Amino acid sequence: MAKIKADRKALIRWKIYIDRAKMYVGYVQFLMIAFVLLKAYKDSFLGRLIFDHLAISIPLILIVFILLSLIVGRIDTLLGLREEELRNSSSSNPVMRDIQQNLEEIKRTLIEIKSSSRAS
Repeated sequence: MAKIKADRKALIRWKIYIDRAKMYVGYVQFLMIAFVLLKAYKDSFLGRLIFDHLAISIPLILIVFILLSLIVGRIDTLLGLREEELRNSSSSNPVMRDIQQNLEEIKRTLIEIKSSSRAS
């Protein structure tokens, strides 16, 4: 039975590694899609401008990508979407629910101790 737990932990750890890598692969995929889109417009004025000056265009595209990503991330933070997502995720997680219940119990105990020390 202990061996099954160890295997389960390894699988979970591997899944986390894959999920983390998937995020970084997503960045590369996004840039590749952008370049495929640009390639489709290669014969247009903008496409010729970009492909004729690749030494300037590629760093500029990367800078624009980073700036837009930061802006989208900032908007996400201001709207509190990530916090709400984490709150929903943790409320459906049994371990997190147990931790929350334990914290509430500790809080009630501390309030009782404070009120009893003031009364005496």
